Amino acid sequence: MFTDKMMVSPWDRWYSTSCCLCCHVRTGTIILGVWYMLINAVVLLILLTALSDPEKYHLTSAELANDLDVMDDANMCIASAISLLMILICGMATYGAYKLRAAWIIPFFCYQLFDFALNTLVAVSIVVYPNTIQDYLQQLPDNFPYKEEVAALSNVCLAFIVLLFIGCILGFKAYLIACVWNCYRYVNGRGGSEILLYVTTNDTTVLIPPYDDNVSVPPKQAPPPCAAATA
Repeated sequence: MFTDKMMVSPWDRWYSTSCCLCCHVRTGTIILGVWYMLINAVVLLILLTALSDPEKYHLTSAELANDLDVMDDANMCIASAISLLMILICGMATYGAYKLRAAWIIPFFCYQLFDFALNTLVAVSIVVYPNTIQDYLQQLPDNFPYKEEVAALSNVCLAFIVLLFIGCILGFKAYLIACVWNCYRYVNGRGGSEILLYVTTNDTTVLIPPYDDNVSVPPKQAPPPCAAATA
């Protein structure tokens, strides 16, 4: 028993078929994919509305107190393309989890890893360069809520607050990554168990059903005792 526990890999140790709200990882992945699709659809709708009426949604350099325009047409077109790509990736993950297609979940899982790595780099940059928070606050408009109160804090206090906030986000993102990975393992294992095996001998070919079917087949009824048969 002790040797069996020692041979368990870390991936199997963290594997679970349940996620938050006690639902299955397949259901959780479908909900997560639909949620991401809705968010990106709203962002895409806002960007398309801004492109259709640039006079209303264009922010000038005077309003932003800097030398660059962050809402020009090129940036909005790039953001719209990224939102459309994200809708496609999330739709693939939702379809893959619903139809038990493991390969369709991989792009969404890779996006989660990329997003997690990007947020980790932001946290590392704050630790290495804590003065960047003050520089970012100085670039905000003067009418930004609580700008003066936040800017009055020390760099150490600001860095701690931001790192605590980013740490909570990273923990939540890591949990979602684990849920999607467990869903991928479940779907991949479920697809492998449905493969039928052909065992060929010299005379006959036997079709072996999946393991689940073998388990679900009830055992045959035992023959009657010899005493009852002779009587």
